[in-house]
Amino acid sequence: MYQITIYEKILFLFIATALFSCNPFKSKDEITINKYLFDEVQTGGVNVIPIETPKGTFKVWTKYMGDNPKIKVLLLNGGPGATHEYFECFESFLLPQNIEFIYYDQLGCGLSDNPNDTTLWDLDRYVEEVEQVRKALHLNKDNFYILGHSWGGILAMQYALKYQDNLKGLIISNMMSSCPQYGKYAQEVLAPQFDPKVLDTIRQIEAKGDFSNPKYMELLMPNFYAKHICRIPLDKWPEPFNRALSK
Repeated sequence: MYQITIYEKILFLFIATALFSCNPFKSKDEITINKYLFDEVQTGGVNVIPIETPKGTFKVWTKYMGDNPKIKVLLLNGGPGATHEYFECFESFLLPQNIEFIYYDQLGCGLSDNPNDTTLWDLDRYVEEVEQVRKALHLNKDNFYILGHSWGGILAMQYALKYQDNLKGLIISNMMSSCPQYGKYAQEVLAPQFDPKVLDTIRQIEAKGDFSNPKYMELLMPNFYAKHICRIPLDKWPEPFNRALSK
């Protein structure tokens, strides 16, 4: 019986590949797109940006979702210390409306560098970080929107005060513009909603600075987070939200 040699197998494979890869009906746009994909390394929208700080250069992680040259929304997460991940639900709402948005982990959060230096936790420094991100992503007054949530809302407002000429729109979610007023609201509105014994224990832990005490989060999760942060039962929390808080 005749046996196919290794050389014949290779020749057959080469011919089959060539035949199946040829498509005489490709459009000009398809050819252009394919050429573009091979012109540079593709990262799926991820852009890691070097940031200059008083303590040196660090890298922050960003990722764009969608493609709209007229609307580009930079997302500023809360915390400080949370990550972009709890914004993942926006993929279900903003992308179908053709709104491009940009995930961004601030320095010290998520996929960005974590210098573990508390002197960098400074509002004005974070404002300059956002401005460096804007420049690196080529955002401008014709397309640049900021959505700031919670702490991100404070950062967004402070950025807008200094760099409003670079913005087309500002969106603030779940934050007021006065920290003293927020503190007053927390004491006069939120605190009375706690069970007095639970509140007393929480305040004792905070007074000692014992934030790593497991009891602290054990009390906060059902008594504060489930009532004021994500207002559904803890066992129903979305996976991206749990992921964001676990980092």
